Amino acid sequence: MSSNGNNDPIFHIVLIEPEIPQNTGTIGRMCLAVGAQLHLIKPLAFDIDEKAVRRAGLDYWKFLKLDVHESIDDFFKTVPQDAQMVFVETRNDRTIYDVEFKRGCYLFLGKETTGIPKPLLEKYAEHIASIPMYDHRVRSLNLSNCASIVAYEAIRQIKLL
Repeated sequence: MSSNGNNDPIFHIVLIEPEIPQNTGTIGRMCLAVGAQLHLIKPLAFDIDEKAVRRAGLDYWKFLKLDVHESIDDFFKTVPQDAQMVFVETRNDRTIYDVEFKRGCYLFLGKETTGIPKPLLEKYAEHIASIPMYDHRVRSLNLSNCASIVAYEAIRQIKLL
């Protein structure tokens, strides 16, 4: 049960073609902690029953509200038309602190090596936000760190914790 008192997720974390099972497990554990639903978009670079995912998610994985989708197109068929969507990418003028997060929003993160696919970024350009980084030598942050940063900013705004 999420902290909003019912079974509806506070928001959704969408991982597009994740590659590192430990990141996915860690994100799954965080989703459970904050009342979020996790969506995994195939192809996955690992089996979600894999030991590394279970280890990172510990014994919480079985309680996680998880949906695995065959493709990004299949996933979008499940998203309400009026849903808020935020695509988290590096190096964008709009940051997550410029976004007004709403209950039920969908937070998208791309695969560890290449990020969100370019066609999605082009289609949803007005929905992209970045996490500020203040040293130009840092190209990106770890995926599970990004998910947590964005999730807790959404929680702070929604004021549920």
